[in-house]
Amino acid sequence: MNSFDYIIVGAGSAGCVMANRLSADGKNTVCLLEAGPPDWNPFIHIPAGFMKTLANPSVNWLFKSEPSWGTAGRIIDIPRGKTLGGSSSINGMVFNRGQNMDFDVWAQKGNKGWSYADLLPYFKRYETRLGDYDDKFRGNQGELPITDLGYSDPLCEAFIQGAIDEGIPLNKDYNGELQEGVSYIQRTTKGRFRVSAARAFLNPAKSRKNLNIVTNAFVTKLMIENKTVTGVELLKGGKNGKKISIKANKEVILSSGVIKSPHILQLSGVGSGKHLQELGIDVIHDLQGVGMNLRDHFAPRMTARAKNVATINERSRGFKLFKEIGKYIIGKQSIVNLSPTLVYCFWHSDETIRNHDLQLTFTPGSYKEGVQSALDDEPGFTVAAWQQRPESLGWVKAKNNDPFEAPEIQPNYLDAEEDKRVVVEGLKLSRRLMHSKALSKYFDYEVYPGLEAQSDEELLQIARERGTTTYHQMGTCRMGPKTDPTAVVDSKLKVYGLNNLRVIDASIMPTMLSANLHSGTTMIGEKGSDLVLGKTPLQKIDLQY
Repeated sequence: MNSFDYIIVGAGSAGCVMANRLSADGKNTVCLLEAGPPDWNPFIHIPAGFMKTLANPSVNWLFKSEPSWGTAGRIIDIPRGKTLGGSSSINGMVFNRGQNMDFDVWAQKGNKGWSYADLLPYFKRYETRLGDYDDKFRGNQGELPITDLGYSDPLCEAFIQGAIDEGIPLNKDYNGELQEGVSYIQRTTKGRFRVSAARAFLNPAKSRKNLNIVTNAFVTKLMIENKTVTGVELLKGGKNGKKISIKANKEVILSSGVIKSPHILQLSGVGSGKHLQELGIDVIHDLQGVGMNLRDHFAPRMTARAKNVATINERSRGFKLFKEIGKYIIGKQSIVNLSPTLVYCFWHSDETIRNHDLQLTFTPGSYKEGVQSALDDEPGFTVAAWQQRPESLGWVKAKNNDPFEAPEIQPNYLDAEEDKRVVVEGLKLSRRLMHSKALSKYFDYEVYPGLEAQSDEELLQIARERGTTTYHQMGTCRMGPKTDPTAVVDSKLKVYGLNNLRVIDASIMPTMLSANLHSGTTMIGEKGSDLVLGKTPLQKIDLQY
């Protein structure tokens, strides 16, 4: 078949949901295109396998940022999933919606239908919360299981108690009414395995006759005639593959993620006219916001040596690792079933700030300097901190007209003054918790940055030298009203100035969520599916706050 009603470009968190929903009634023919391979790699499905997929080019785009002042001239690795399930197949599996206020800000910026009350029904529709929950805020009928960590660790318990002693409340459900507080994480796992978007939404639908899933399909450009998108061009099998054109009878939906969605638009002649002309790309539609408004959470990590306790570091080598693998196989508590972080803590950088702006994470293990996929040889633990709502803005720009050359990615970390202030306060709080009385039994000494770094200027320099991405890029095809010169899509996710084209993924987020983005991106796919099908929006949930 060379034509379908809907073509979805990208099988990530949003794309998998849409493939399921758009093909559900059997009336529409749907083609889902994924640049990467099927999700057959076993490390995708084992929780601790993220250590392997984080640097695997077969399932990971392995993008890199440009150096900047905020990274002290360093290049930062930006992994993005390139397989069925997209980044939900290689991420840390943490489920975190964000604050209610995040979405209310979206609506306040002129995006009708995107307030928290509007979106909560869509969050609830796709999830099944396994554990204690308030059904006003959580769902139990969806495809995506949300489970508690189910792991007990003395270091984690001590960190949580230290946070409580600091005045931070225990919050058993940060995805419920309020986010603020400290607790173990919730995750997209079930039993011993990761549940990616592909496993949750695509696997139940892939046998439908009206859904065609094509892997190793590298989309090179959109086909556009008279400002109407008619289909896509792709290479089946990669750079030297067979060139194929597929037509869309109704719409093309870009769901290729924060890096590739704007990149494909630019390669197709949609973006800043001046920039495209400089690259020798014919300008089809001058749309200034394409690739702009990039934001990311930027986190420096403090590490300490541990004593009187076993950490993940030493349990991940030699005979002890084989023992952990054995425990995992028979379903017992094991480090093989862990995420990269185990405890979340949400707090504020200043007592006058009531909508908390800091997130901290705790891991009873530590990584080698500059390497997030290799653990230290000695016992250790890690506290990371980042600003929930960064103000620094960056961009994604095509470097030339070659679709196989990665675009220029410049997050501009720590460019905004407020970002600098909050990250310093985050390091101070991290240090207080690391040196808490509750952790003192297990705390040996501070490895990094070391007690000699005390002033705000020294701590900011520490952030520049060791801070890195938390893999939460968003905003490069921003949703906004037509009066917003940086907006790329409207509140129905239609691209301004073009017919039959929508962008539905994390790139449409107008502002950053106080969260990991898999949850919010899945919600965007859920609501976006209703928008494409012209369905009546789900009824708002009346919230008294």
